[in-house]
Amino acid sequence: MKRISLASFCHARSGDKGDGSNVGLIAYTHAGYDIIQSQVTAERVKQHFHAICRGPVDRYEVPNLLALNFILHDSLGGGGSQSVKTDAQGKTHGMGILSMNVEVPDDFEGL
Repeated sequence: MKRISLASFCHARSGDKGDGSNVGLIAYTHAGYDIIQSQVTAERVKQHFHAICRGPVDRYEVPNLLALNFILHDSLGGGGSQSVKTDAQGKTHGMGILSMNVEVPDDFEGL
């Protein structure tokens, strides 16, 4: 087994939903989706974003798109019009999730 970043075999999109950010994690292959489905849990995402996410994290599976969608509640300091945060719309949270590491088999080819 080896550890690699999600950026090695996924891409992401993110934005805001009020005071929560919406983070979509999309695998390039079915093998990659199997990895994220089993390892990228709501609890792991909450821990990964512990410095900014004060509320719960919800996870939704979108298997036909090889994707997971996360809602990080209470992560934007009140949202776009209220927050003093640099990224009050959560646009950088997609890049943030891609830095998370997961374990894959040594022969894993995610692309």
